[in-house]
Amino acid sequence: MKNPQIKISVLFFLILFSSCKNEENTNEAIDNDTITETDVKVDTPEGMVWVEAKSFLRGAKTGDKYAMPREKPAHQVTVDGFFIDITEVTNAEYKKFVNETGYVTVAERDIDWEEMKKELPPNTPKPHDSILQPGSLIFNKNVKAVVSMANFWQWWTWKIGANWKHPSGPDSSIEGKDNYPVVHIAYEDAMAYCKWANRRLPTEA
Repeated sequence: MKNPQIKISVLFFLILFSSCKNEENTNEAIDNDTITETDVKVDTPEGMVWVEAKSFLRGAKTGDKYAMPREKPAHQVTVDGFFIDITEVTNAEYKKFVNETGYVTVAERDIDWEEMKKELPPNTPKPHDSILQPGSLIFNKNVKAVVSMANFWQWWTWKIGANWKHPSGPDSSIEGKDNYPVVHIAYEDAMAYCKWANRRLPTEA
């Protein structure tokens, strides 16, 4: 099995942003209900900033040979104004969440092979226990030459023991990096933090 760890979790260094706007804050066409800065007569919450409504062309440029099907066709989108945290969620903020709740991130959890194999092709052999360990994907600094821009796996390498407390692997730490953005956070982890912090994730737009 070439990459038994792929299905363990998708942990591409997701950086959290926190939004006080509706989860679905996009409209496909401009209308008269768009929220502008003058419509919002409230004080900006501490640590947040107001982002004005914006219309833009969303999607791939015509002729982009690397564009994915889901990025086509490009179309006009309007995003209502909203408040968002000034910075990404930091290690210190996430640490406070973990200390208060005892939460364990996806990258730190023991792997349940019986559960994992449900998402794999039938008769996939179980990897050796030395491989079937929790971890995450880290940036591959050993790439010497780009073979194909379509091969996104070349940029990442699996690292057992990599998680938000050990961003480059078990021998690394976040000591002295309280103000750095927290990394190795899966969607499930982000949603758990948002629930605790009374926040929402913004939409892609």
